[in-house]
This record gives sequence, C-alpha cells and structure tokens, in this order.
Amino acid sequence: MNYFKIMLLFVTLVTISSCSSSKFTIQNADNNAPRPAIANEAFKITEYATDKKYGYEKSYPINIGFDNERFADRNIQFFFNALQGKNGEKIRYKKLEDCCPFATKRSALGAGMLAIYEVSFENSTEKILLYFNIYDKGKLLCPNGLSIKNN
Repeated sequence: MNYFKIMLLFVTLVTISSCSSSKFTIQNADNNAPRPAIANEAFKITEYATDKKYGYEKSYPINIGFDNERFADRNIQFFFNALQGKNGEKIRYKKLEDCCPFATKRSALGAGMLAIYEVSFENSTEKILLYFNIYDKGKLLCPNGLSIKNN
C-alpha cells in the first residue's frame, strides 16, 4: 500500500469517527408545519424568530424540508428571496459546506446533514452563517439580523 492510500484511509477513519461522536438532535423540527405560500419565487414569511438561536445554531436550523431533497436548492432560494438585510440591504448567499450528521426519518438513508450558508449584505463586509435542514419541516421564520421583504 502506498503512502497516499494509507493517508486516505487514515483521513476517512478520522472523519467517520468524528462524525459519529458529534451527533446531535434537531430541537425545532415540526413535520406537521404547513408549507408556506409562494409568491414571486419567494416563500411568504410573515413572522420573525424570537429565539436568537434560530438558524444560527446547528440544533436550531432553518427546517426547510417541505419537498423531496432534490428540491432543496429551490427551497433555499425561495427562503432567501423573501428576505433582506436588517436595514433593507440586498443579500447574497452561498453554500459553504455540509456538516453535522443527524437522524431523520425523511431521508432514504435514515440520516441527513445540515447545509451551512454564508450570507453577506450589499455595501457591507458583515457576514453571517445560517444552518439549514433540508429534510425536516418547521415553521419558517425570519432569523435575527435579517428582515422580511415587502413583496
């Protein structure tokens, strides 16, 4: 076995063991939550999160699993299309990575990963990170630091 294969095996084993030891539970999933209305390619979000952890902590992600996971990108877009910066700034977002394995009955594998998105604001260097659960549903709220667009 060459050096590269040994290192690849080592990294794989470390990754698997670190994932299994870091399992957690989603605290705010509600698979009875109604799907929000959609207008102009955006979810109709009408309420602000009162919990500052909403979206900012892996145990309190934005639960956007209203469809099959293959529609995740579209649902993320609909979510962000409904929002703007706290002072009305345009926002940009990009997916950074997947993390944080968790158990879910809504995945064919019985497990899911959270998606981490970086949000930036027009004319600002400020950035925030938000966690998304594309498998389970929950009431969609506007996270702290953002505001709801008037569409």
